[in-house]
Amino acid sequence: MCHRNFILILATLLIMSLFIDIIPKSFSVVYAEPHVDNPFEGATSYVNPDYAELIDSSIALVNDSDLASRMETIKSYPTAVWLDRIAAIHGGDINNGRKSLADHLDIALAQKQGDTPITATIVIYDLPGRDCAALASNGELPLSEEGLERYKTEYIDPIVSVFSDPKYQDIRIVTVIEPDGLPNLVTNLSDPECAEANSSGIQVEATQYALNQLHSIDNVYIYMDIAHSGWLGWDNNLQGVVSLYTDVVQDTSAGLQSIDGFITNTSNYTPLEEPYLTDPNLNIGGQPLRSSNFYEWNSNFDEIDFTEALYNAFVASGFPQDIGFLIDSSRNGWGGAERPTEASGDTVNSYVDSGRIDRRDHRGLWCNVDGAGMGLPPQVASGEFENTHLDAFVWVKPPGESDGASEFIDNDEGKNPDPNCDPEYTDGANAGVPTGAMPDAPLAGHWFHEQFVMLVENAYPAIPPADNTAPNAPTALTAVADDGVVGLSWGSVIGADSYNVKRSETLGGPYTTIASNITSINYSDTGLTNGTTYYYVV
Repeated sequence: MCHRNFILILATLLIMSLFIDIIPKSFSVVYAEPHVDNPFEGATSYVNPDYAELIDSSIALVNDSDLASRMETIKSYPTAVWLDRIAAIHGGDINNGRKSLADHLDIALAQKQGDTPITATIVIYDLPGRDCAALASNGELPLSEEGLERYKTEYIDPIVSVFSDPKYQDIRIVTVIEPDGLPNLVTNLSDPECAEANSSGIQVEATQYALNQLHSIDNVYIYMDIAHSGWLGWDNNLQGVVSLYTDVVQDTSAGLQSIDGFITNTSNYTPLEEPYLTDPNLNIGGQPLRSSNFYEWNSNFDEIDFTEALYNAFVASGFPQDIGFLIDSSRNGWGGAERPTEASGDTVNSYVDSGRIDRRDHRGLWCNVDGAGMGLPPQVASGEFENTHLDAFVWVKPPGESDGASEFIDNDEGKNPDPNCDPEYTDGANAGVPTGAMPDAPLAGHWFHEQFVMLVENAYPAIPPADNTAPNAPTALTAVADDGVVGLSWGSVIGADSYNVKRSETLGGPYTTIASNITSINYSDTGLTNGTTYYYVV
């Protein structure tokens, strides 16, 4: 953390470009590398300043200094960038003021530490007829030939164009492909929208197009979303999803070599492990644990079990043995006062209910679940998970972003109210229990302060407080302007691990974070408007 040092950029940017080239020389250095087995191994990861800004909005609302300090810590955690509509590629006002895809990758380059690789995780999420079994996360593109064509030309092609820019070739771009897309075609065909998605072949063709285009870029890594153990863990479901994915991937241009792996638990709450329920066949009161009402004969109690089962099934179906897995651990910690310390009971249900750390009333509940907490911070997987072939634990769902709203909120994102986000709603598919959703939630992907507070308070492991000891302020902060660009540089500060850059068009702010975790002592701010006065804080 650094004290503030201010600089005022005056005159038109275009005139100043006549005198000096402001692009730092270090930006021209390329650390191209071959495609590796695990992109997270030996790499740092991109920290999204848009997410840090949202956390700042929550810090401003809390009075508990310890809670605020723990929130501050989370600002340094890497999270994924969601491209949930075409506008998200381009950023700006049409995307709620968030950064464009190119902006994110530019900042990732600035965060890169010398020759150390860096990953940036990007979620590809705009299938035609998206999320056919839900309403809260419906998308902008219709399930039609027109929607498919727009997906290809207005969504995937522009993403590929950005990824293909040679200046980004030293970023390990990790893509998460279409959460909930193909899994719906395995289990939800009784839903008319999902049945049409399956029979039309549109979503499969869209997915294959994305895989083909992304696979052509050497520094792009592809992980297909494959739901979670509480959805696909039953033997029949698991066999069905492995069969479908094998067919889909086999028919791409590179066949089964076209992807790097799969990701489970995206945006969900299923624990990594159930530490007190380790044997699904343990007999209690004459019944195995998997026969309990909560598990419903599903032997995969958690995501570690699930990824191991998936690995074995995919390799048996022909996938290479180095296929890898990611698990989204952003909201599956289940800490807090209600976290159990053992399992006990004379009946299978009492034993399971006393010992499970997953406190939902049903494993199918997914919307803004009350009582949840942040899980294992993002990190490369250790050797103890060797049998699961895990590459890393990642935070794909940025904690604090809503799963959806239960009431209509006007929007241009294609998102609708979903009864599963109503705390009192019951559904026979989920054993007729209330959803347990938090009330008054905003649209999916929008900031939900109350949820963020809960997730921090219930985090497991607990989020440590931030080190708020500030180094000295940067010195010799200078700026040079060019056509639509301002180049900033400053003196290095002893004790500072990285720098944040903020910008405003008003002296005194408010200032918006435009780059965070910058490890160099220069930064190039692009896409500016000539003739505008900008104020910077480093």
